[in-house]
Amino acid sequence: MNMSSRLRKFTLTAHITVSVGWLGAVLAYLSLAVVIKTSEDISLVRAAYLALEPITSYVLVPLAIASLITGIVISLGTTWGLFRHYWVIFKLILTVFSIIILLAFTQSLTRMVSIAVDSTTSINELREMGAGISHAVGALVILLIIMILSVYKPKGMTRYGWQKQQKSRKGSSQ
Repeated sequence: MNMSSRLRKFTLTAHITVSVGWLGAVLAYLSLAVVIKTSEDISLVRAAYLALEPITSYVLVPLAIASLITGIVISLGTTWGLFRHYWVIFKLILTVFSIIILLAFTQSLTRMVSIAVDSTTSINELREMGAGISHAVGALVILLIIMILSVYKPKGMTRYGWQKQQKSRKGSSQ
């Protein structure tokens, strides 16, 4: 299925927008996680924990899912296809993996936030919980890899892609 030029550009714009938004939300999350690990101000640390939950629930998760959906739509509507090139499959796998980890982590985050609002929790206990700096750094690395794959589009066609290409060539030569 090939999309019209107008629809393809719209979908590509939507995909880039939500994907860059996802990257920005990860950076915002990372900055708050660093505040939690480094600040001496317990009020600021508690506030940072409180900010992490809406950033995760209302920004990270929706943007990640929107990136997955728009990526699938754009791949199905262009010659790149969803299963024709290894780089597209690798992007899909990394995106799905990231979303699974993100969804699993949101449950831990909810528990951390409930502990953070308890006024008896010390700043050291808040720091030890860890707000997920390693998750945020991991997400950042994965999103950068996905972005690099999107820009450079390494060669390598799957067997399915090669067969589709051969059928297309045979059909156009007849």
